[in-house]
Amino acid sequence: MKAVVLAGGKGARLAPYTTTVPKPLMPLGDKPILDVIIRQLRRHGIEEITLSVGHMAELIMAHFGDGARHGVRIEYSREEEPLGTAGPLSLIPCLNERFLVMNGDILTTLDLGGMLAGHAGSGAICTMAVTTHRVAVDLGVVEYDAQCQLAGYQEKPVKNFRVSMGVYIFEPRALGFIPRARHLDLPGLMHRLMQAGETVRCHPFEGYWLDIGRPDDYARAQADFETIEPLIFQRA
Repeated sequence: MKAVVLAGGKGARLAPYTTTVPKPLMPLGDKPILDVIIRQLRRHGIEEITLSVGHMAELIMAHFGDGARHGVRIEYSREEEPLGTAGPLSLIPCLNERFLVMNGDILTTLDLGGMLAGHAGSGAICTMAVTTHRVAVDLGVVEYDAQCQLAGYQEKPVKNFRVSMGVYIFEPRALGFIPRARHLDLPGLMHRLMQAGETVRCHPFEGYWLDIGRPDDYARAQADFETIEPLIFQRA
């Protein structure tokens, strides 16, 4: 099975860290974030990996090379212009069997093997890993009617949302819904698949997951990593 890791973004939300270093090369412990992901994929038997690169691509390519020292085979697909999160898949050749897509900036203990087993035989064109994300509003939230009369008042409410974890399993026919070399994000692709009557399956997960998007997320990832790293690799 092949995997595509999306590693081409500018990481603007993580500035100023990403001014001189691409986000996938930001360190966790003594290794880059992307190194952790590649080792995680290898532990689950995925040894053919395409890194979709764009911003500061040369630094990523110089660090990982052909993947030999990581025990995998790495190829690169380079965007000349930003194509979103789904558009880059249209540039990658030989995705003619079931494949996995993963963001290059997440830290998770997700059992990829369990997700693959759930997808197999489901008939779905795509399985998307989802988790619960808690959003706390640190203010009193007010509701009022058309006459400006108070209708509700909640002090510091907390809402839970089901969110994509940035991990997907696709059947190759999904590529037919992605226009070549045109900008398309994964939510847009999901809508195209559903509108075509295809089944998109969700894989619920309530373990550790962190999207390393902002400086406070990165600080949390660094603080958690020593505890989380053994859990990532014990599941394979």
